[in-house]
Amino acid sequence: MESTKQEQQAYSSSPPASGLLERLFKLSLHGTTVKTELAAGLTTFITMAYIIFVNPNIMADAGVNHGAAFVATCLAAALGCFLMGLYANWPVGLAPGMGLNAFFTYTVVKTMNYSWEIALGAVFISGVLFMILTFSRIREWLLNSIPPSLRFAMGAGVGLFLGLIGLKTAGIVVANPATLVHVGDLTKPGPLLAAICFLMIAVLEYRRVFGGILISILTVTVAGIGLGLVKFGGVFSMPPSLAPTFLAMDISGAFNVTMVSVILAFLFVHMFDTAGTLMGVAQRAHLVRDDGRIENLSKAMKADSASSVVGAVLGVPPVTSYVESAAGVAAGGRTGLTAVTVGALFIAAMFFAPLAGMIPAYATAGALIYVAMLMMGGLAHIDWKEHTETIPAIVTVIMMPLTFSVADGIALGFVTYVVMKVFTGRQKDVTPSLYALCLIFVAKFIFL
Repeated sequence: MESTKQEQQAYSSSPPASGLLERLFKLSLHGTTVKTELAAGLTTFITMAYIIFVNPNIMADAGVNHGAAFVATCLAAALGCFLMGLYANWPVGLAPGMGLNAFFTYTVVKTMNYSWEIALGAVFISGVLFMILTFSRIREWLLNSIPPSLRFAMGAGVGLFLGLIGLKTAGIVVANPATLVHVGDLTKPGPLLAAICFLMIAVLEYRRVFGGILISILTVTVAGIGLGLVKFGGVFSMPPSLAPTFLAMDISGAFNVTMVSVILAFLFVHMFDTAGTLMGVAQRAHLVRDDGRIENLSKAMKADSASSVVGAVLGVPPVTSYVESAAGVAAGGRTGLTAVTVGALFIAAMFFAPLAGMIPAYATAGALIYVAMLMMGGLAHIDWKEHTETIPAIVTVIMMPLTFSVADGIALGFVTYVVMKVFTGRQKDVTPSLYALCLIFVAKFIFL
């Protein structure tokens, strides 16, 4: 205790930091140093670096050029981090969102049969709508009008949807004409290595091993090389061309009445996920003032929404704030210098394209399954004693994977919520925006 007091006295007696970094990030005001911020940025990057392997694989399933998707992922993440750090001065890393990328590929492209260019157009439109909401008071009105149970259900449902995709990709769950789904052959190398990857991640993350997800993905990839399942193609190279995805979005194609639910799904999931992540990180980073207001929250939301628009231009699904940023905050990150460090590391990662191209589907599937289970944690916040809240939430969560559509799961959940409240005499719980959304979703199911 005495040594701690001496350290605090030494810090308080030391002259305040000066120079460009101090002016940009107000390090002294936040009680941090350049060394601490750099270490925190490295910590955050390591915990979320799996996205540079997972996202290109998912996008490749939609027909997107893998190399271009890899570069777009790194660039979009870097630009998002720079914007968050330099504009909002928050220690938050950004990258294409898990769950949203799966919705992009497996629902919009592979199930609804839209081209990936039109899907990118929908991402762009949803990003612009998010920016409009963020720059106006409509955002707060909309955030407050959607009941918490449905917000938590959306996140959990996306997680369950992501988990099903991971299990399907790994071959752990396979199609069966009699029972719809069935367990796969776990003696085959692919499903077995995916299961090992998932269990490795779960154990390492529980034991708080630094970079547990990344370590597991790379370990299983090396095992695949040893078994002759993966061909070693090198580690470093110049970044592939971004041309196949840059400005490839088809905005006019996304201006279609059948895309309304898709755009709304991108918008709602992104907005509520971002709000939850930023508020959670703010608590850990001591950005909550004595009066309860969160420092620069509006700027952080603007940076996040603008990053999604930039990401669509580059060619990736919605870019969003990562909850893994909490790891960097735990390591001492308090300012935007942490986020800028993460962005710089994403730029450096572009030179690892051969390594990203070697990562097999079963390795990323293990990460998908683990992340999916984390996303389902929001169900703990639902009041399970109130059936008018729990039943719509359960419908939302269950119908996302069973319909293989995030948009349909959200639509069915909202309709169930309004019906339950109205016919149980609890109309006061239904906001005007919920009635409007319910009508839109009912019209979608009837006419589209």
